[in-house]
Amino acid sequence: MEILTPDRFTTMPWKNGGGLTHEIALDAADGALRWRLSVAEVAADGPFSVFPGLTRVLTVIAGAGLVLRTPEGVIEARPLHPVRFAGDLPVHCTRIAGDVRDFNLIFDARRLSASVTVLAGPAEIEGRTPGQTLAFLCLRGRAVAGAQAGAQAEAQAVPEGAVALGSGPLALQEGARGILVRLLPAAI
Repeated sequence: MEILTPDRFTTMPWKNGGGLTHEIALDAADGALRWRLSVAEVAADGPFSVFPGLTRVLTVIAGAGLVLRTPEGVIEARPLHPVRFAGDLPVHCTRIAGDVRDFNLIFDARRLSASVTVLAGPAEIEGRTPGQTLAFLCLRGRAVAGAQAGAQAEAQAVPEGAVALGSGPLALQEGARGILVRLLPAAI
């Protein structure tokens, strides 16, 4: 697995110009976005960018949370509780109490299936399903990518704030916490 530290993230303005995103990684090899991982800094209330034809999964990683108002209703995004919604929905965001950081997956659900899970250690993930891409954001503690917990020779530490991306095993030690994204090609 490749370890992506925050100094390798690309910082850019939001698509709608209303804030900043730290882009971690994306797959757009064929010219169309298949998936993108990012961390957003939400320092003001306002509209979210629209991503037609894509699905979003947002997980608050710092701060009290967000209230997302859409034409389909209200979504409360609380810390470490992933919320999924259509990327083409107009969304107005209100911070519950102060600034928020959130981890985002944007993906094409016509081409991929995706899951976003909050993990607490100790835990081990096999991570070798054919065609699968894993991404693990380490929020706290020690995580090791590339080897099972008992075989540290091939292991790479995943520092807090970094993302392990690729395929292969992942181990979280006692007290570690993070977010695991699994991406698989959609069944044809």
